[in-house]
This record gives sequence, structure tokens and C-alpha cells, in this order.
Amino acid sequence: METNVKQTEILDKVFALIAMHRNGALGGEVMPEDANPHLERDCAENYLYFTLPMALNYQRNSYKLWESACKTYCDAETGFVFHPAICLTKTFSEVQCALTQYKVALQKQKQTEIWLSLCHTFMALFDGDIRKLFDMCHNDVDEIRNFVQIQNKKQFPYLSGTKICNYWLYVIHQYTDRTYQNIGSLTVAPDTHVCKATHKLGLISDAEFASGNVQQIVINRWQELLQNTGYNPIDVHTPLWLWSRNGFPALP
Repeated sequence: METNVKQTEILDKVFALIAMHRNGALGGEVMPEDANPHLERDCAENYLYFTLPMALNYQRNSYKLWESACKTYCDAETGFVFHPAICLTKTFSEVQCALTQYKVALQKQKQTEIWLSLCHTFMALFDGDIRKLFDMCHNDVDEIRNFVQIQNKKQFPYLSGTKICNYWLYVIHQYTDRTYQNIGSLTVAPDTHVCKATHKLGLISDAEFASGNVQQIVINRWQELLQNTGYNPIDVHTPLWLWSRNGFPALP
């Protein structure tokens, strides 16, 4: 009974948080990925734009990453990095210089290697067109994650990570023409802000928050909590992220 009472209390807070987001009380009018060249939503370049930088989106300011990505894409001297076929004809040094020009890559050796590795994967498996991944997996979130995170994990460095993979799929859903068959399987992306907000709501304990497995715990808790509520886990991602980023303003 106590568990049900606690879950009801947490859900009330979650619904209030969602309402705050809808009313603009959490900000978010401009999200990090809004820094983009506004390509056609269905084109291959648009998918690559929202895929390649995602693998470098760890332990850094997301707004600055996507600002850097947009500048890199729009500069005729550096934009080639978003075209795998062209990128792979360049020397490592040329790619490195392009990625560091506007600070898309902050770790110039490691992150250049990650970028090139993904370009190799996209050419080898999809002829450079990442849309083919979604098509071959029938736009099924579970199939896509299984392909990226389990079957071919080493070929998708960092993009296959628990946090980044889920957030990448969310961004693809938001900024391209892609429609998933099972949007309910798309989980929250358990980055630092989402984990902090989940802890603040009381959905995970202090010990769980400090656990090395906190990302998976957060994913599981949101899937359990939102069952039969009419909301999918991904629906709460942005409200949670903004709530934490803004210092947890009081809920109504």
C-alpha cells in the first residue's frame, strides 16, 4: 500500500512537471539540437547531421556541441565531415582539423577516431545512408537498439551507449521525418540531468543514485511508473532535463 501511495505522489509531481513544461515555466524554447542547418527532414544529410555529433555528446555542454556542429556543417572548408564517403578520402589530420576548428571534437585524437569509425560503419553497412538502418529494422525501437547496442556494438562507438543511444533515437524522432512503430519502447535518456531529476522526485534512492548501474535503474523505474498512464517514458525526458538544468524550480 505504501508503495502505491508513494507512486501516486510521484506521479502527481510528474504530471505537474509536464504541465509546467507545456506552459513554458521550465524554459526550453530553444533546445540544444535547434542549432542545425534546417535541412529537409527526410534527407540523408539531415539524419547524418543528427547522428555523428551525438557520439561526441558526453561530459560536455550540449548547447555548445550543437552550435559547434552547425558552424562546422555550414563552413565550406569543414562541412565535408558530415559526408562519410568524402570524409574517408581525407587524411586523419584533415578530418581532425575540421572537427576541432569549431570544437565539435574536444579530445582531438580520440573523438576524431570515433567520428571516422562511425563513417566507416555507415559506409560499410548502409552505403553512407543511415536511414537504411531504420528501414531494415522496420522502424522498431527495440530492433534498432538491438542492432546498435548488441549485434554491432563495437561498430557504433559511444552511439551504442545506454544514455546516448536512447537520446539519439529521441532526437531522430524529433528532428527528422522518422516515425517509430513502438514509440512506447523509447526510454528516457538517462543523462546526468535526468538521473538527478529522477532522484529529486524520489523515484530512486540515494544508494541507487550513487550506483554504477544508475542509468539502467532510471530507465526501468520510468517504464514501470508510467505504465497505464497514457504517457511514454520519452514524454518526460525534456521536462526532467529542463527541471534539473534550471535548478529544480518549485512544483505547483
